[in-house]
Formats: sequence, structure tokens, C-alpha cells
Amino acid sequence: MRHFSLRFFLTLFLASFLIPVAASAASPKSKPHKRLARRSSHYRSVRYLAPRSTASRLHSRRHMYSNPYTSPTFADSTLGDSVDGEDLVVRRAAVQSLGPYNGSVVVVDPASGRLLSIVNQKLAFSSGFQPCSTIKLVTAVAGLTEGAITPDSSIRISRRASFDLDHALARSNNYYFATIGDRLGFEKISHYARLMGLGEKAGWEISGEEPGTLPLEEPKEGMGMMTSFGSGIYLTPLQLAAMVSTFANGGTLYYLQYPRTREEVAAFQPRVKRQIDLTQYLPDIRAGMNDAVEFGTARRANYSNPAQPIYGKTGTCSDTRTPTHLGWFGSYSELGDRKLVVVVLLTGGHSVNGPVASGIAGHIYRTLGEQNYFGGQQTASLLTTAY
Repeated sequence: MRHFSLRFFLTLFLASFLIPVAASAASPKSKPHKRLARRSSHYRSVRYLAPRSTASRLHSRRHMYSNPYTSPTFADSTLGDSVDGEDLVVRRAAVQSLGPYNGSVVVVDPASGRLLSIVNQKLAFSSGFQPCSTIKLVTAVAGLTEGAITPDSSIRISRRASFDLDHALARSNNYYFATIGDRLGFEKISHYARLMGLGEKAGWEISGEEPGTLPLEEPKEGMGMMTSFGSGIYLTPLQLAAMVSTFANGGTLYYLQYPRTREEVAAFQPRVKRQIDLTQYLPDIRAGMNDAVEFGTARRANYSNPAQPIYGKTGTCSDTRTPTHLGWFGSYSELGDRKLVVVVLLTGGHSVNGPVASGIAGHIYRTLGEQNYFGGQQTASLLTTAY
């Protein structure tokens, strides 16, 4: 009797283990990729418990530290820059905040289009990089204007979740903006991208500036990737700064001007490229950009000054043309009537991304705020200009 009981319980134990495994393997509802993911996770958790050969350990270490990108993450980003005509208060804050990262910082007065400082001018004037999720600002304008979305309408992004525009911008939800791209198509998205200044030079007679690229046809990755990641598009920091300036000033796309002498500064006059009718939709886009800083992908930019809100959009992806990993942040901040646009682009390995770029921009705003830069007169900054 005792042998029978022992055999019975042993059989029951084995059945409880084997039957669920067999059932899950045979079930038509079982998803192979999920089973593989669980199995892979199990293997990763146990493989380090077994002894490995020296060759195996060296192979794993090489794989762990391999970097598919050619751009370094850290470099002196000021090499080759000319500070003639720049606002030195702004430049010092930008250089200090960028620190050792390999990237560019562009700071613009959105009320006039004057470039106050460009750190890493060679990179800022280059042919551009994939915009990553910063393209979602263009997609939002297109979707609202064409009626593909409304500020309050929601798009179901999963079985249990739906996002409206505010949360989609704050969380940088790819499916939301891919859906807009599929609804509108290539021609309409391209129209609004050109309207916002993509595919053309952002500056007025800035030597060395290149115009970036807008594709002539839908990229092979599809419209969803174009409107959520910017596939097929190459954006420059100057173009993003000009575009964000339109959100900051209410719809005026200025030519960016970069005065380099005392005479050019004294004779500076804003040059309007075109007016963009954003009045109806600006509050909703700004709300999403502000929430990105408050609780979304750009929360590293927030330095808890309710009197000086920051509005921004992050971007993180890989640019295969270089190749490099990218971290974008296009933003503006305001204190009273004084506004400032800050764009940060980081290039390098996986350690650079949009949230890191937003932290750099936040440090710039905080530094300038501590120096009462926003509280001074517009003309005061001209006194700190280098020649």
C-alpha cells in the first residue's frame, strides 16, 4: 500500500508538471514569440550559473561591449567653433551643460529668429540626421489641421489603453502617430513637413548650412515609421530650432540669422519666412509638450520652477546613414514675455537618448534662470556679445 501511494503521488507530481507544458505547446492560441521570449529569459537567468570556459567569457565580453556606431559618445564639441557675435552668457551655459557629450546645442530668440549661440557649428550646419520622435510635432500639426484627430479624440493603442494627443506627445507613443500617418498619407504629411521648414535651409545666408532632406516618395519602412520615427527624413538642429520657434511665438517661421559682427548685431532685423496658422491648435500641442516635461519622456528637463515652464519634445533612435545613436530635444521656455528656444542633439552610442538631451536643456534653462537672464532686457544680452 505504501509503494502504491508513493507511486501515485510521484505520477501525480510528474503529470502536474508535464501536462501544462504539453498543452501550451499544442494550444493554437499560444504565441510562439512569447514562448521563445520566456524560454530565452530562462536561459539568460541560468546560463551564468554554469561554469564557462575562458574563451566563452571573452566572447561574451566582446559582445557585451561591442558598439555598432562610429560616432563617439564623448568629445570636445567646441572644437572649430567661432564665438564671434554670440551671446556669451548663453554660450557659457550651453557649453557647461553639454559637458563632455558629443553633440550640438542651438539657442534661438523665437521672437526674432536670432541665433544666440551654436555649440558645435559643424554638426549644426551638417546635412542632418533622422529626427526620431521630434517628427511627431509635424505629425500633430498635420493631424489636427486635416481633421485626422481632434485634441480630445483617442486612438486605441492596445487592448486596454487609449491615448489622446496630450498623452501621446507626453509619452511619445509611436502607434498613435503612426496611425495619423496611415490616415493622411505621404503627400499630406510631406506638405506639412515643408510648411514647418523641413527640406530647406533654416538660416538666412549662413555659410556652410545644409538643408537636410525630405524624401520624394514614401519610405520603404512605411508611413507609420515616417510619422513616428522620421524614417527617410534628415533634420538639422537649425531646422528643429526654427520649427520649435513657431510654437513659441504663435506661428511665425523666421529665417534664423547669425550676426557675427558688431555692425551686423546693430543692424539686425527679423526676416519672416512665412506665417503658419497654428492659433487654433497651439494650446493642445503646447499642453502635450509641457506634459512631456512634467511627467513624460522629457521629465529630466524639469527643474521645478512653475513660473518658468518648459515645453519640449524628445527623440531617440538610430541613424543608419552615419551610423550613430541619437538623442534629440527641441524645446522652449518662457518667463513672462521672455522666451528662449533650446535644441540639443547628441550623437554616439546607446547611452545617448532624448531624455539625456532634455536634461542638458533643463540645465541650460536653470543656469540662465539663476543668472536672471530671463529677467533682463532683450538689449542687455547684446552687451555680452563677443566679437
